[in-house]
Amino acid sequence: MKEIVRIDSNHRMSRAVVCNGFVFIGGQTASDATQDIKGQTAQVLQKIDDFLEKAGLDKTRIVSAQIWLANIQSDFSKMNEVWDAWVPEGHTPARATVESRLALPELLIEITVIAAG
Repeated sequence: MKEIVRIDSNHRMSRAVVCNGFVFIGGQTASDATQDIKGQTAQVLQKIDDFLEKAGLDKTRIVSAQIWLANIQSDFSKMNEVWDAWVPEGHTPARATVESRLALPELLIEITVIAAG
């Protein structure tokens, strides 16, 4: 049986799980929700970088990303500016972006990714 490693776990969830050569990073949101969509996106991407590092990987290993925006019409292009600068050329993952009501009204974005070891 393959080992499962849980990173930053609490009674409800793990922020990341490593299993069978994959890293599953749960939905990440901004710590400072007073920032605009670009600021919140940058914060979320930094959290993803940090969890990937804890798992021994980097963003070139991301194979899938799911993005939820509170307001896709006003924030999609601004979020993509930050995303496009962050994703290494030649390493774009499969991705879906949708509009959704997030857990708190001040949150503008949530991202989850899967990376391959």
